[in-house]
Amino acid sequence: QVQLVESGGGLVQAGGSLRLSCAASGRTFSSEHAMGWFRQAPGKEREFVTYISGITINSTNYADSVKGRFAISRDHGKNTAYLQMNSLRPEDTAVYYCASTDKAILRYRDRSEYDYWGQGTQVTVSS
Repeated sequence: QVQLVESGGGLVQAGGSLRLSCAASGRTFSSEHAMGWFRQAPGKEREFVTYISGITINSTNYADSVKGRFAISRDHGKNTAYLQMNSLRPEDTAVYYCASTDKAILRYRDRSEYDYWGQGTQVTVSS
């Protein structure tokens, strides 16, 4: 089993920045696990934000809505993924979820591809 715990959410003004963290634990978690961030705004479906592959493949991908503003990274030694969010907009307001899977090849924008999820952290951007 893998446990994921997000942190770093909060309230920020438009144009501001936040950094989210996702700490992974569990005997089966490894640097080969892919990790993703999704978000869900009130009344909307959970949507893909960004993805980072395991250490061997070493790739990232972003939703068009956050490209150039958000950056995903991970510290393999700490089993932690980060989401640096800059130039935040009110439409970025949502609960942000971290997810993980041991699949090497996956449809990373599809939330059903991920096996493990965190509890979510609220991000609110005021105008």
